[in-house]
Amino acid sequence: MRARVLVVDDEAAIRDVLRGYLEASAYDVIEAADAATALDLVRRDEPDVVLLDLGLPDRDGLEVMREFSGSTDAYVLVVSARAEEMDRLVGLRLGADDYITKPFSPREVVARVEAVLRRGRRPVAEDQREDDRREFEGLVVDRGRREVLVDAAPVELTALDFDLLAALGDAPGRVFSRRQLLERVWGGDFFGDERIVDVHVRTIRAALGDDPAAPRFVATVRGVGYKCVARPR
Repeated sequence: MRARVLVVDDEAAIRDVLRGYLEASAYDVIEAADAATALDLVRRDEPDVVLLDLGLPDRDGLEVMREFSGSTDAYVLVVSARAEEMDRLVGLRLGADDYITKPFSPREVVARVEAVLRRGRRPVAEDQREDDRREFEGLVVDRGRREVLVDAAPVELTALDFDLLAALGDAPGRVFSRRQLLERVWGGDFFGDERIVDVHVRTIRAALGDDPAAPRFVATVRGVGYKCVARPR
């Protein structure tokens, strides 16, 4: 079955260009020129990937990102003229899987769509294996159920934040560089700034209540990257 991509942009010319390149790469494409249509198509047509412009006529794209988080498990790639770092950081913190600034190369957009789709969605395993679950002092990371517990209380993480925490938890004590984490979580052909890892580590820490100055779970190794410092049970 061909993957379906929803292109959300109020400029018809941009939608036309992206449609042409995506269809030439064997994707099914649906379009929306505003937030209301986009939200309706996400619920009705269940796209695999959403290319989302932030400058929509009826609602700010960041608000749409918040609504997407509760209504779809599609990958969301922001495609925006907002190149400021704060917009990028906010978009990523809200769960965007990538952030592409305009003007862009349509071929690069297609390559990034291909990269996120290669990750695949990990289904919840009914016959969960023992090694799907990592238990630490104060922390449980359950890959099979995609659940995280801190001091026995459930914690909500985005799909990417969960995958990043799980990657660190698979090798407690090991120091991972940003590039190594990108390869493990985003895929080896990820295009973009390595600082995306820093953004997601910050959101993980905020969700876990982890103090970077005295970390219980994830520590920064200056000049290198990050490691899981939680003690395995």
